[in-house]
Amino acid sequence: MSKPRPHNMKAQRRNTAHNVFLQFHKHTAKSLKKLNLEELVEDDDDEHEEEEEAKLPPPTDPFEMFHHVMKTGVIYATSRAQLRGFHMEDPDWANMGQGAPETGHLPGAPSRDFSMNILDAELEYAPTAGTRELREKVAGYYNHLYRQEKESKFTYENVCIVPGGRSGLTRLMAALGQNQVGYFTPEYTAYQQALGLFTRISPSPLLHRDVSEAIMSSEDFAFEASGRGLGAMLLSNPSNPTGQSLEGQELHNYVKIARENGIALLMDEFYSHYYYDGEAVDPADGGADDESNWPKTVSSALYIDDVNEDPVIIVNGLTKNWRVPGFRICWIVGPKRICEMLSSAGSFLDGGANAPLQRLSLPLMDLDFIRRDTWALQRHFKKKRDFLLDGLTSLGITVQWKPTATFYIWADLSALPSPLVSDIKG
Repeated sequence: MSKPRPHNMKAQRRNTAHNVFLQFHKHTAKSLKKLNLEELVEDDDDEHEEEEEAKLPPPTDPFEMFHHVMKTGVIYATSRAQLRGFHMEDPDWANMGQGAPETGHLPGAPSRDFSMNILDAELEYAPTAGTRELREKVAGYYNHLYRQEKESKFTYENVCIVPGGRSGLTRLMAALGQNQVGYFTPEYTAYQQALGLFTRISPSPLLHRDVSEAIMSSEDFAFEASGRGLGAMLLSNPSNPTGQSLEGQELHNYVKIARENGIALLMDEFYSHYYYDGEAVDPADGGADDESNWPKTVSSALYIDDVNEDPVIIVNGLTKNWRVPGFRICWIVGPKRICEMLSSAGSFLDGGANAPLQRLSLPLMDLDFIRRDTWALQRHFKKKRDFLLDGLTSLGITVQWKPTATFYIWADLSALPSPLVSDIKG
């Protein structure tokens, strides 16, 4: 008699990516050699056993009251790798399946002190809008970089601290009314799931008229916005996954279109420090290493007229630009009234961000630290980008849009040999 097998294992066997991985993965990491391979890898030659299983009635699911929640591609890739010995400290592995930044010290970057004693008061719940100290630091960051010449400036009341970017997006979705919410394709994959959580929201994908363009022109966006009756528009800038950036007059036009059409512009700016085409001279190349010399960053905050009237909401945080995803400390910046709603949403969604880590984050928001750390980040990740572009070219993988920002590359796999392109070509 054949031994019973977990029901989901058959589905994994039929997964093309999983089968290709099993067939072509020849490397064994040092950490994997210490594990019992028989517990990790099933026998792929027992076709007869699978045929016998197919004759059996489907198993009764004791949890049929739940709907099946699929893993995202990121979680699928990393969970499979972990079963085969992957961990972050193993030099034999490179994490190409997850949008996670390098978290350690970078050459030329200022030091970061992550030691702390937790105060008794920090064992309590933090405010659902975050601590005032951190909210003031975030407001000061945006005012210094983007609003020095503006009369209307952010205060702590324009900032809501949230436990991670997805938590911020979820709070926003919970606070929106009955609306069509637009998003681009391609775009960050979590948007589609986040937009589908709330029945008041109707997701509305915006397709590019010209598929050769990575960024939709403001002219096309104005047409789409007015014609669809959008209540909100969600987009990442710079773009995950194309690595392209909406900036200058085009970004200004987007903000103006949102203002004139009464559309909430929900700006995911998590990669706003990852730019590689700035005109300022890197201190490592002889540029001034002082307050007068900032590396290029981009934010829609530059084009807001009135911080409490314009319908522009910015989501950002320490996850990517500050390279500490484990902190789960992020923020939403927007009109005071909206931030009050988001704080209320946090009271029933996530309960607020980690209190001790909000205090530990304060030195990371010092302006001189940000300036020096961003220079080091751009210097380091530009080398990574160039190295990967050269490697992809050598493998016959073409890149339509050379990324000017983020740490993503939108590559074309269609020229690869079978079976690597079996799903692409159908």
